[in-house]
Amino acid sequence: MTINDHLATFCRLPARTFPGPGAPADSLPDAGSVAWRITSDVYDADEDWVDAFARFLDTVDTTEVRALIVGAWQEAYDTAPTGIIEALLAARDRLPALRGLFLGDMVMEECEISWINQTDVTQLLEAFPELEEFGVRGGSGLVLTGLRHTALRSLTMESGGLPAQVVRGVSACDLPALTDLDLWLGTPDYGGDSEVSDLEGILSGARLPSLRRLALRNSEIQDQVATAVAGSAVLGRLEVLDLSMGVLTDEGATALLDGGPLTHLKKLDLHHNYLTGPLRDRVRGALEPAGVDVDLDRGDADEDKDDDGTVWRYVAVGE
Repeated sequence: MTINDHLATFCRLPARTFPGPGAPADSLPDAGSVAWRITSDVYDADEDWVDAFARFLDTVDTTEVRALIVGAWQEAYDTAPTGIIEALLAARDRLPALRGLFLGDMVMEECEISWINQTDVTQLLEAFPELEEFGVRGGSGLVLTGLRHTALRSLTMESGGLPAQVVRGVSACDLPALTDLDLWLGTPDYGGDSEVSDLEGILSGARLPSLRRLALRNSEIQDQVATAVAGSAVLGRLEVLDLSMGVLTDEGATALLDGGPLTHLKKLDLHHNYLTGPLRDRVRGALEPAGVDVDLDRGDADEDKDDDGTVWRYVAVGE
């Protein structure tokens, strides 16, 4: 699986790309009616991102802007968005209504997910205390340290490999309003070096009292993650559990079924998995009669076998 489409919606608003230089601005929508995507080009940009953002600030009534999507920036495969973050921080007083921010909305043709260079995003959350949704794509160079944020309701981190220190940073965050947490843990081949122990703060639920959807997905250690979730304190308060896109086998699914009750869930998402037919039947039989929406679509989870019998299984999103 690759990321081929930009965000179509964000923060419950349709996404709208701010037009390039020279484009007419008289047909722009109301500033608060869309999630504005500010973008440049990774290669041979005619206008850098910071300049595009400056035009945006001078064109749109920024006091009404509710959501911003940071798209491509120049040489994102080699350059962190330090200047972009500085520009956002400098403009924070001009964005009093901002409630959603996504950093790195790039598709494969612009920059592979594991090539996207990121940086410390903690300062963005600190600078916008009213932010309700925050998302970031790309794990290379990404940093998040523990903080308290009382307004954040949704946190998404998409990567082919999420560094362990980022996972530990999320675990250390005090997020009393957070209802939706989505982490793409990834594979060590692309920097995803976290272990199940790094999830302890999340699975205890102590700092996440409002959590209702937990997605720990795209993981090479999905069986271990599933086993840990099955015995976690946070499981009983969830409405949606998403362990999709990873290397989930019968071992992990069995641990889920043998762990804490799952019949209270509204949805269990296990798509892109490596389950056998009998285990799929067991999952459906245990949960669907209770009204749980179960997604067991195998998708493109194909495995390779070497001549010596070694089996290779893959996460959905790597490079």
